Amino acid sequence: MARKYFGTDGVRGTIGQAPMTPDFVLKLGWAAGKVLAGDGHPLVLIGKDPRISGYMLESALQAGLAAAGVNVRLLGPMPTPAIAYLTRAFRAAAGIVISASHNPYHDNGVKFFSADGMKLPDAVEEEIETYLDQPLVTVVSNELGKAVRINDAAGRYIEFCKRAFPTELSLKGLRVVVDCANGATYHVAPDVFRELGAEVISIANEPNGFNINDHCGATDTAILRETVLKYRADLGLALDGDGDRLIMVDHLGEVVDGDEALAVIAQERGRDYLQAGVVGTQMSNLGLEKAITRLGVPFYRAKVGDRYVMELMLKHQCVLGGESSGHVIVREHISTGDGIVAGLQVLRAMLYSGKSLHDLKKIMRKYPQKLVNVPIKQRINLDESVQIQGAVKQAEAELGERGRVLLRASGTEPLIRVMVESEDSAETKRLAEAIADVVRHAA
Repeated sequence: MARKYFGTDGVRGTIGQAPMTPDFVLKLGWAAGKVLAGDGHPLVLIGKDPRISGYMLESALQAGLAAAGVNVRLLGPMPTPAIAYLTRAFRAAAGIVISASHNPYHDNGVKFFSADGMKLPDAVEEEIETYLDQPLVTVVSNELGKAVRINDAAGRYIEFCKRAFPTELSLKGLRVVVDCANGATYHVAPDVFRELGAEVISIANEPNGFNINDHCGATDTAILRETVLKYRADLGLALDGDGDRLIMVDHLGEVVDGDEALAVIAQERGRDYLQAGVVGTQMSNLGLEKAITRLGVPFYRAKVGDRYVMELMLKHQCVLGGESSGHVIVREHISTGDGIVAGLQVLRAMLYSGKSLHDLKKIMRKYPQKLVNVPIKQRINLDESVQIQGAVKQAEAELGERGRVLLRASGTEPLIRVMVESEDSAETKRLAEAIADVVRHAA
C-alpha cells in the first residue's frame, strides 16, 4: 500500500500547507488514537522541539487523541530520543514527537514511537492512514481522554543519558563545546556533559521559536568549528533540532561525521561486542564498511532512515548502527538515534584509549562522495525512467569496482538525492553532476 502522508520519518511539511495544518493534525491525532487505543484509556506522550508552530500542533494532537479516548502526557520541549525513552519509562502505548528535525522553523512534522520506543512499522502507519480517510467520530463524554503536563521530563532524561557513560570515567579536564541548534536539547545537553565533569561552552542554546537550525547545529558546523578553535576545546558536538543526530568537530576544527563516529565507537568496543555486525545505510561511506570489516565484523546496509537501520539491527541482533548524517544507535542504551548518548560513546573511546578524536578518526579513510540534491515538483519513478537509468548504468560501467552510484527520493523533502562515491574526487564530482543533470531534465 502506497502511503499518502507518512514519509521515512513521520508526516512533515511547511506549516499552513497540507498536511501541516491544524485540522489535519487534529485528525491525525484521532486516527493514531483509534489505532493505538485498544481497550480502556491508553496513555500517549507528546513532546516537541521549540519551533513556534509546536504549540499549535500540540493542541491539535491533544484534541484529536482525547476525541479518540486516549489520555495524554505533555512533555514540552524534549529531544526525540528522550521521548522514545520516556515512552518506555511511562509504559505508554506510544510517544509522539512534534518536530521537523533539521529543517528550518517554518516546517514541522509529527512522528511516532511505539510502546517499545521504536519507530512505528510501515504497516501501523498505513493503518493510521486508513482512519484519516474516515469521518472523525468522538467517543462519548465519559470516555474522553485527559491531558496532564509532566514537569520533570528533562531531569529524567538527563539522568538516563548519564547512565550511558561508564561510572568509572569522568570528563573532568576536558573542554567541550556543545551546539544545541537552538533546538530541543538546549536545556538538557549542556547539563549532561557538565554533570559528568566537563567544562562546557554552550552555543545556539537560546531558542526563540524561529532560530532552530539557523546557521547552527549538525547541518551547519561553521560556528562550532570557530568556537572550538577559539577556546582551544578538546572537541565540539553539534546536535540537530530534535537531538537525534550528532556531528562532531575535533580539536583542529575538522568535522567528524556519523560514519566516523561509528568507526571510532566500533574500534573501542571491539569484535566480541560487535560480533553480530554493524549496520549502516546505502549512503554510508565505503571507508566505514572497510573499517568495520577490518575488525572482523560484518557490515550491513539498510535503507536510509534510522528506523530502517534499527529494523536491520534487530534482524541481525546488532548492537551498533547509524547513518553518516549523524544518527547513531547504541542499542544497549536507546532504540533510536541519540546525539547525546552517541557523543558520550565517542568520549568513552577517547578516555579509554588516551587518544584525541583527531587521532581516533584515522581508523577510517573516507572515500570521496558527491551528493547532489535535485529539487522536484512531483514524484518521479526512478526505476521506470529510461533516461535516468541509462545515466546510472553508464556511470556504473565507468566506475567498475572502484565506486558506486545511488539514487533515492528523499522521504522528508521534495528532492532526488544523487550520490556517487569513488576513489577519485574529480571523477566522483563529474559523474554525480552528469546524473543530476539528467534527473533535472526528467523532473
